[in-house]
Amino acid sequence: MTLFKFGLGALLALSLAACATRPLPPVEPGQPVATPQPEPVPVPTPPKPATAALSGITSAAPRPITGEAALRALTAFRISCPSVVRRPDTSGLTQGQDWRAVCDEARAVPDTAADAQRFFANSFSWVKVGNEPAFATGYWEPEILGSRVPGPGYALPIYRTPPDLVRCTRADGTTGRGRLDETGQCVPYWTRGEIYDGALAGKGLELAYAADPVDMFFLEIQGSGRLKLPDGSVMRIGYDNQNGREYVGVGRLLRDRGILPPGGADMDSIKRWMRAQPDGGMSLMRENLSKIFFKELTGPGPLGALGLPVTARGTVATDPMFVPLGAPIWLDVVMNDADGLWVAQDTGGAIKGANRFDTFWGAGEQARRIAGGMSAKGEALILLPKVSVERLLAQNAVAQP
Repeated sequence: MTLFKFGLGALLALSLAACATRPLPPVEPGQPVATPQPEPVPVPTPPKPATAALSGITSAAPRPITGEAALRALTAFRISCPSVVRRPDTSGLTQGQDWRAVCDEARAVPDTAADAQRFFANSFSWVKVGNEPAFATGYWEPEILGSRVPGPGYALPIYRTPPDLVRCTRADGTTGRGRLDETGQCVPYWTRGEIYDGALAGKGLELAYAADPVDMFFLEIQGSGRLKLPDGSVMRIGYDNQNGREYVGVGRLLRDRGILPPGGADMDSIKRWMRAQPDGGMSLMRENLSKIFFKELTGPGPLGALGLPVTARGTVATDPMFVPLGAPIWLDVVMNDADGLWVAQDTGGAIKGANRFDTFWGAGEQARRIAGGMSAKGEALILLPKVSVERLLAQNAVAQP
């Protein structure tokens, strides 16, 4: 059941517009009178629902889960539990205390495939949010050449979060990331291109230096990665902040311009095209205004949106307005590598909407190959605590299939 709220004022305006007609032209004697024709009325497109509840929630039956996927998801779910029981859920589907009983149960589940399968099949209510098909992509932890200090072959700065990047209210009344100009006014933060041109140079914000701008560009899209240092050691870096500017997918730009064919704009094709340009693809990279700032990671793995390590083949990035962080997600898409059970432990600037998912594949060549080629539609279901769905049912917020 999909719910739309359409303002009464908009409906009245539409009704009045439907009655409007063109003025009659002067009529010469003996000339037939033309029947006035109504002006065409544009039909407004309903805004996309902004939360899970407005998208419509439908109950669903549990689906089959392989033992391997269930064990990975159980590990990831246990990692998330300390955070999900105390954090607000912006999707509106759950409350922190809803997760306590199922998290306590997860800690007691024996680490066998059969027990993990039973846990996810029997201890949750399964629901679908919205009506559109799921769309899954992939990300991984890339490794590129880098250095802690500048030097020959290591010239591109990797920046920490600048202290002047703040949340502020702009002149148009919107609030978001920006900076205060010399007059104290909130203005948009520097774009990627302005940062490339030196907007942050000389401020002591350099965390490290990358050897290849194209490799660094794609590491930014992944949100974390490894720098292979000149002495052979590895420095791990992860997302810390973003400049608040628009994320523009360069693959879509190349497809829209007919440079790469539909279905042919995978990561390797985009990289080859960039490197074949006289400027090394820099002009295309500048069209993505978004810029990521990093911090050094010293823990066991890259961190997700919960501030906890993510799990290879077990973590999925989602839009928290539609999916509670920490919730298990069942996927069945046309690229079977992504089929199975995942846990929502991360978010992403391009991951927006009720059924948009970005699957995490870990590090290494196989992870790069699968994640770089992942682009698949299918079905997604969210596993929620039973108490959450009981409350939603009492509110008539869940439809039966």
